[in-house]
Amino acid sequence: MAKVSAEQLGLEPIGKLLVRQALPASIGILVMSLNILVDSIFVGNWIGSIAIAAINVVLPVSFFIGALGMAIGIGGASIISRALGADNYAKAIKTFGNQITLTLLITVAMVALGLYYVDSLIPAFGGKGAIFEPAKIYYTIVLYGVPFLAFCMMGNTVIRAEGKPKFAMIAMIIPSVGNLVMDYVFIYIFDWGMEGAAWATTIGNVLCAAYIFYFFLSKKSELKLTPACFRLDLPIIKEIGSLGFVTLSRQATTSVVYLLMNNILFGLGGEAMVAVYAIVGRMLMFALFPIFGVTQGFLPIAGFNYGAKKYQRVRESINTAIKYASLLAAIVFIGLMGFPKEIASLFLSDRAGQSAHDLAANAYVLEHIPLAMRLVFAATPIIALQLIGAAYFQAIGKAIPALLLTLSRQGFFFIPLILVLPNYFGELGVWLSFPIADVLATIVTGFYLRKEIKNTLVAKGA
Repeated sequence: MAKVSAEQLGLEPIGKLLVRQALPASIGILVMSLNILVDSIFVGNWIGSIAIAAINVVLPVSFFIGALGMAIGIGGASIISRALGADNYAKAIKTFGNQITLTLLITVAMVALGLYYVDSLIPAFGGKGAIFEPAKIYYTIVLYGVPFLAFCMMGNTVIRAEGKPKFAMIAMIIPSVGNLVMDYVFIYIFDWGMEGAAWATTIGNVLCAAYIFYFFLSKKSELKLTPACFRLDLPIIKEIGSLGFVTLSRQATTSVVYLLMNNILFGLGGEAMVAVYAIVGRMLMFALFPIFGVTQGFLPIAGFNYGAKKYQRVRESINTAIKYASLLAAIVFIGLMGFPKEIASLFLSDRAGQSAHDLAANAYVLEHIPLAMRLVFAATPIIALQLIGAAYFQAIGKAIPALLLTLSRQGFFFIPLILVLPNYFGELGVWLSFPIADVLATIVTGFYLRKEIKNTLVAKGA
């Protein structure tokens, strides 16, 4: 029965298949994004706006280590999708075993390094002034759970590569629900402050890892591991690495962006300006969930059909994914343009007895958030083309164009812009960098995607 589920990626109508794959992915990402959003609202209301800034400082470090698992997962999932499409089960199962071994070895080593250099990393990522102490508390506890986060990210992509999006959705919901429940208990009831927020996140990741471990041991998965699968295989490692490097490079670039943004904004407006970016960052994760969901649903469909040499279906999946994602992006755009201040107010405490420092920080955030929100999301309606185009090259195993297109937005355009524009336009230059980078990256991706479709899919499918 499980094998039939994978084969349906090459048989069902693309529109129906994309909805079936993308809807659970979107729901999972929605719940995960809501978790981040509500977690930030809890922290902002029960601890303070500086606590939100402290978490924003820690995220790039913990996410980068966790993204090692995602990189290994997406790199391996591309291999697994194409292997299943070509009826090469032996390669699929060997790839999965290697993914598990790599994830555990690499992330445990990275956590050890992260803990050793804690006092240097936090200030480097903008954890200065009043932000440093709460950031250090949160960072230290969360880092212990990062190997579980990495395993979750890796396992989730493999579950989706098998054609089982509902189970992948459940795996994303579990840590979110667990985190929110623990937030209420640890922060609101026990009054543990930043320690409570950190332990809630860590426990949520452990619960997710336990569920994914159960899934692969049960009859629900068609990838049945044997001890020999865990022995590292150099050709498979190279293939996982070349494709996973795309995801890892994207997350590394994101971490550099956080580093630059936190430091630049701290220089422009102190801790309160970092809090503005923290709220905008949470909305970026939340508001774009349907577009990311379509992208995640698109990946196994494109990979499987490319492996099965069904090139017309690959072309159809690209067009359908872009159409669906663009429609969703337009809806998101309308909502964000209309209510930026109302959205920001959700993150800010109105409890009695706040210090003058907290009151001043809240007022600053409310004053500066509308401009930031509207400019950051100004190019949202066209972002679908860039995300789907870059994901296509990764799905079919073309690592170099996937890498270049993935890095185009943040690496090639945004980072240079953020280093230059604030020198001339101050805060306005920071927020203008976002839509300019989005437009430029979309133009470049559209050009190369059109060229690839004409030279490869049309030529082979003719």
